[in-house]
Amino acid sequence: MHKTTTMPTEPAPTEWDFPSAATADSDGIVAIGADLAPGTLLAAYRAGIFPMPVGRGGPMVWWSPEPRGILPIHGLRVTRSLRRSLKRYEIRVDTAFAEVLEACADPARPNGWITQRMRLAYLELHALGWAHSVEAFDDQGQLAGGLYGVAIGGLFAGESMFHRATDASKAALVALVDLLGAGGSSGRLLDVQWQTNHLASLGVIESSRAEYLRHLEHALTLDLPPVWA
Repeated sequence: MHKTTTMPTEPAPTEWDFPSAATADSDGIVAIGADLAPGTLLAAYRAGIFPMPVGRGGPMVWWSPEPRGILPIHGLRVTRSLRRSLKRYEIRVDTAFAEVLEACADPARPNGWITQRMRLAYLELHALGWAHSVEAFDDQGQLAGGLYGVAIGGLFAGESMFHRATDASKAALVALVDLLGAGGSSGRLLDVQWQTNHLASLGVIESSRAEYLRHLEHALTLDLPPVWA
């Protein structure tokens, strides 16, 4: 597995004061507006909140869903067919972050939500060592799929994934779970925001907001070996 990573650098603190995630409305909305500076993004994730605009031209909305989708580190379901597919891909970490982000942000994708503003924000977060990609390359050396997210302590907040070949994004997810497990899985939290039927088939479960925030509080305190180095 190839890795090209940067140890995280703490950015300037945010100028914004987010409401508690526990104050989210019935749709899971905590706040609207603010900026996407690195300090703002990290403050949000540390508070159990993440950004996602309403439409590509809509305002930035900050969410804390009820319930929250999480993938237990040892709960990933890997079928026999997926295990066969894994052999077709070479996994790399942080060698093509910009390309993964661009593919996830493809405006042709249904329900696309990653705006240019968000792309620039996560590229900056990646440069500071907080945002990471896991990439699946085919036997021709072409990027076939991948995912990206934000790692803080024992938290990995998954943002998006894509594939151009069968099971390529799933191969990246399997590799991510292996990385997190190898780094000392006790207390780690793999956040996927919402459970979908597809994610449920892979082992994603739903957690109440209160339970998620308790798990997050613990995960952020963990002094674990870095899985990205």
